[in-house]
Amino acid sequence: MTITLATLITGLLLLILGVLILLPFPAIVTSIKRFPRSRTLAYVLFGTGAAWFLYRIANLSAADFGQYRKALFVFFAIVAIGSFKFVPDFLAVRGACVLILLAASPLLDASYMVWDYGEVTDFGRLYLYKIAIFVAVALAIYLGASPFRMRDFLEWLYRKPGRARLVGLVIACYGAIVSTVSFTY
Repeated sequence: MTITLATLITGLLLLILGVLILLPFPAIVTSIKRFPRSRTLAYVLFGTGAAWFLYRIANLSAADFGQYRKALFVFFAIVAIGSFKFVPDFLAVRGACVLILLAASPLLDASYMVWDYGEVTDFGRLYLYKIAIFVAVALAIYLGASPFRMRDFLEWLYRKPGRARLVGLVIACYGAIVSTVSFTY
């Protein structure tokens, strides 16, 4: 993946998220509020995250506990399947967190050593998309450990009129800036 594509993907995801939060349509607001406990999204997001994680486990190298990959694969497959039965609450939030953590690696790998090879002349542009990814990773770790905080945040966000519009506008503007920067490398 190139630095341009990684920056563009990050910017577009932020832009879409910001616009969804910004729009005051009742169907969108209701869907966002129901996200943390959605069974359908739990199956989609957590299932996709578990499949991606198990794929990474199946392809471990010898330096990364590759000799134990079969045992690790079976263990984590049992944990993933058991999650649907024993901890179904907020599984959509946990699935989104898993996907964010897994997606951060290829997005950040795209900019590895870019500055040293002189591909980017303005070092500050690199930080625009990296900041978004690191904030997302920090939130994913926090929400993965305490997924009920997503419900609390969404209640806070929509409690006061105009608050969601402001937060959505800030996220959408940042996404637009990051998307625009992706074409300047």
